[in-house]
Amino acid sequence: MTSQTGKPAIGYVEQVILLALLSSLIALSIDAMLPALSHIEKDLSIKDPNDRQYIVSTLFAGMAVGMLLYGPISDSIGRKKPIYIGFSIFLIGCLLSIYATDFPTMLAGRFLQGLGAAGPRVVSMALIRDQYKGREMASFMSLVMTVFILVPVLAPGLGQIVLFFASWKAIFGAMFALGATAFIWFAFRQRETLEKARRHKFSFKRLMLASKEVVTTPLSFGYTILAGFVFSGFLSYLSMSQQIFQDQYGVGDLFPVYFGVLALAIGGASMVNSSLVIRLGMQNLIKKALWGLTTISAIFVVISFVLNGQPPLWSLMIFLLMTFFCFGILFGNINAVAMEPLGHIAGVGSAIVTAFSTFQASIIGSLIAQTYNGTILPLVISFAGFGAISLLVMYFTNSISKES
Repeated sequence: MTSQTGKPAIGYVEQVILLALLSSLIALSIDAMLPALSHIEKDLSIKDPNDRQYIVSTLFAGMAVGMLLYGPISDSIGRKKPIYIGFSIFLIGCLLSIYATDFPTMLAGRFLQGLGAAGPRVVSMALIRDQYKGREMASFMSLVMTVFILVPVLAPGLGQIVLFFASWKAIFGAMFALGATAFIWFAFRQRETLEKARRHKFSFKRLMLASKEVVTTPLSFGYTILAGFVFSGFLSYLSMSQQIFQDQYGVGDLFPVYFGVLALAIGGASMVNSSLVIRLGMQNLIKKALWGLTTISAIFVVISFVLNGQPPLWSLMIFLLMTFFCFGILFGNINAVAMEPLGHIAGVGSAIVTAFSTFQASIIGSLIAQTYNGTILPLVISFAGFGAISLLVMYFTNSISKES
């Protein structure tokens, strides 16, 4: 094993597991809490059942802010210190949520969790780029992503198991314990990978100039907006999923099973995409996946209307499996296209693209989720609507980019 800056202080397999854990902290913070949302609603006396969705979307808002800052900061002071900062904020957020006695305090804790977890997520990717290149980097990233994909599948089940033996506060306690363990593990076993000679002075001016370049580059800005709309649809699902499966369809303790099966569709699409993109190209795959998402959703909107928003659970699962496969194709390819013109500012450009699309989704997705009315109509209409809007954005962006 070779690297750009020498071998890491830890073994290859150990480092894969450690960095996968760092990358997975956000997914774990979201998915493990889903089975507990109704319990939190009751204990914190949340009046509107739809308000429990903010426990999900507030974390994304914190994550969007963090993603904008950690990358540029890590280019300035090295990789380890920003991850320390992120872990510290995340752990404070966990404690705040554990001891929350009212809803605003809970939301503050969730915002801090998202703000903190963004650090390990963003900077761990930069840490990998520091050490590996070419095929070695691709191999390492594929192993990290394999572990990463398992988290959305297993996390709701872990949350449900905790609820069998303790209250929802114990889930935050488990997050705190896992975060603290990862913090200590990282601190003692992972060395710094960015030498002082390769660091850049942090500058808000540089951040603003990069933001201006993203906004004024049609391909980058268009596909950033496109990513935001696609992610809005998926975030609306995350926010409504517990209500749909447990409240509407009454699956009870089997909710993690249904959620995990659907998560596998996204993971499977990500794996298939790695071979398809070589033959078909990113933009071609995006177009096919968007048409698939929009067409399937439009058909299911009609079916759902006929059945008063209460189609059989088996038909909903088939619909979601197909659309989630489309989402899995879209997520990686859209960001990759947005980053194509930004190679000379890859680090800060990636931070801006990801932060902007996440912030856009956290607002729009949460607004759509608030329309949940005991049927699946808000969800399937949002999938069809965001798919159609995304197609318009894609065609308009591609035409403008060809002219410029």
